[in-house]
Amino acid sequence: MRNKYAHPMADRPRLIFLLNSAQRRLQQWMTSQQAWATDAKGGGSAPTSAQSGVLFALAKVDGSTMGQLAKALDLAPSAVSGLVQRMEALHWVQRRPCPNDARTQRVWLLDAGRIQIPALKQALKRVNDRLSESFSDEELHTVARWLRHVQHLGDHPSC
Repeated sequence: MRNKYAHPMADRPRLIFLLNSAQRRLQQWMTSQQAWATDAKGGGSAPTSAQSGVLFALAKVDGSTMGQLAKALDLAPSAVSGLVQRMEALHWVQRRPCPNDARTQRVWLLDAGRIQIPALKQALKRVNDRLSESFSDEELHTVARWLRHVQHLGDHPSC
């Protein structure tokens, strides 16, 4: 029998703590996996998770605008600007004005960025395989549904 004086949340998972802790540890682990993969392929500096996202997005739609990248990566435009600037310094991408509107910058994948993509895909597959091992498809769909729910909590603010 439950203790009637116990806090009602005592048995519930500490979701905020678990989510924050998991996110930090996942970022650290992914960075090490990407570093290992790109170093194994002869690359110099390993891309961060955010930089990898830019490389993957440009591999799908090269010449994306900064706004398109921000939307694809679910980042603020100012964050994408700094991210792309750092990647330009590494010669992975190049910004050029849009031919139709000089105020709009398009981002293009350069060879030094393109050659990292296969190793990053392998690292990402290993990460996804490890994340999903010992979980059923049903459990993974529940986790994915919950994460999508969390992503959209601020979309429709409650009163």
